[in-house]
Amino acid sequence: MPYTTYLVEKGASHSFVAEAKPPTVTMPRIKALMTGSLPGFVDVVRNLNSPALLEDSVIRQAKTAGKRIIFYGDETWVKLFPKHFAEYDGTTSFFVSDYTEVDNNVTRHLDKVLKRGDWDMLILHYLGLDHIGHISGPNSPLIGHKLSEMDSVLMKIHTSLQSKERETPLPNLLVLCGDHGMSETGSHGASSMEEVNTPLILISSAFERKPGDIRHPKHVQQTDVAATLAIALGLPIPKDSVGSLLFPVVEGRPMREQLRFLHLNTVQLSKLLQENVPSYEKGSHPAPAQCPTGTAQKG
Repeated sequence: MPYTTYLVEKGASHSFVAEAKPPTVTMPRIKALMTGSLPGFVDVVRNLNSPALLEDSVIRQAKTAGKRIIFYGDETWVKLFPKHFAEYDGTTSFFVSDYTEVDNNVTRHLDKVLKRGDWDMLILHYLGLDHIGHISGPNSPLIGHKLSEMDSVLMKIHTSLQSKERETPLPNLLVLCGDHGMSETGSHGASSMEEVNTPLILISSAFERKPGDIRHPKHVQQTDVAATLAIALGLPIPKDSVGSLLFPVVEGRPMREQLRFLHLNTVQLSKLLQENVPSYEKGSHPAPAQCPTGTAQKG
């Protein structure tokens, strides 16, 4: 993935190794990414027929805020968020022998949707790489071809977003991540290092990097994604999120803004503690103060 590698090593990006907690199957991992909470093993059963997600999430908050969300890919998202997408095209994940059409059905939308200006969030969930793992393992010669294909997709999206930024004052954010890893046999679901370690790359012109600025990937939790996305989009953090703001993402902002973002995250986590930990002594903690700018949103 030469283009992605360039962005990680020298581009305007921050990269992480995000730890996914078991069970490392798709539905609970999507829940973790979007809610910031820790799904349980009962979700392994629900993974086969995902019910609508009732918990607070980045998707719900974005929809409530009037943001138009478009989705293409694994239909698990459509089942979890049945009324949240302004436009969608779901693909089934159960024909694991198919690693070509299942991705072409996502990519075929890109040229048109990237030219449009009527959406705020675009979510793509590609399945081909996962399917190749199930069929022939991580050392299959098919893996290299699929990674090259994904690199081309990322380049298409990134270059399109860069050209659009000339027309808008706000920077775009491109997030590349995996919901889970892959074991030495190509499967997933358990807790081996290969299954729980996932790539997480955040790319934006807001993360401008000077020559010689070497950024080593930090180890974080997959549940940190929800809080970070919420703050980046100006949305309340999902109320059951246990995640922390990925601080490198805001280090370039003025100190006042950094403190405000951390304050929003702290207040949300404090409320979560108060509601779920009986021994949490409310009287021993200071009441949340108003944010410096007075623009705090309820978490």
